[in-house]
Amino acid sequence: MKLHPGARLRSAVSEAEVIVVRAPDDEVDLRCGGVPVIGHDQSAAQGPGDDGHELLIGKRYSDASGTLEVLVTKAGSGQLTLDGEPLTIKPAKALPSSD
Repeated sequence: MKLHPGARLRSAVSEAEVIVVRAPDDEVDLRCGGVPVIGHDQSAAQGPGDDGHELLIGKRYSDASGTLEVLVTKAGSGQLTLDGEPLTIKPAKALPSSD
């Protein structure tokens, strides 16, 4: 699947929804709960996600190299993976001190 910033995607196995913030140039295999994600406007049979992972609303998830970043707009179950590697929560940037 070719991703682009601003693309709205959803899980095919849970109620989770994401927006792509940063996308790689290449075709990728983005999955949630072990099943490929689908477009926001597509319908899918909802079911349980995999192994108890929960996506948190408002959190950004990215891959290890930082080429893909997504923002969770609706919480749901299932782990996000990119080409088989799990995405992790991106830590917040530290603000400069105002001393």
